[in-house]
Amino acid sequence: MGYWVWMIIVSLIAGVIFGPLARLVLPGKQNISLGWTILGGGIGAFIGGLIAKLIGVKDTSGPDWIQYLIQIVCAAIVVAIISSRQSRAKV
Repeated sequence: MGYWVWMIIVSLIAGVIFGPLARLVLPGKQNISLGWTILGGGIGAFIGGLIAKLIGVKDTSGPDWIQYLIQIVCAAIVVAIISSRQSRAKV
C-alpha cells in the first residue's frame, strides 16, 4: 500500500480519537453529529501529520507527542469550521 493511502487510513482511525478530543478543547457546544466529528478529526489528523512531517517532528524514537498535539489543534480547527458551517446551514 502506498504511503499516502496508509496515511489517510491512519488519519481516519485517529479521527475517532482526535475528533472528540477536539470537541473537548473547543469552547461552547458544537452542533455536529458524531460522524462529522470523526471526519473532522480525521481531516485534522491528516493535516497535522503533514505539518509534523514538514517541520521534522513526526519521526521520533518514542511517542510523537508534538505530532499528536499538532494533530489535535488541527482537528479542533477543522471541527470548529464544520460546526460553524452546520450552524449557519440550520438558520
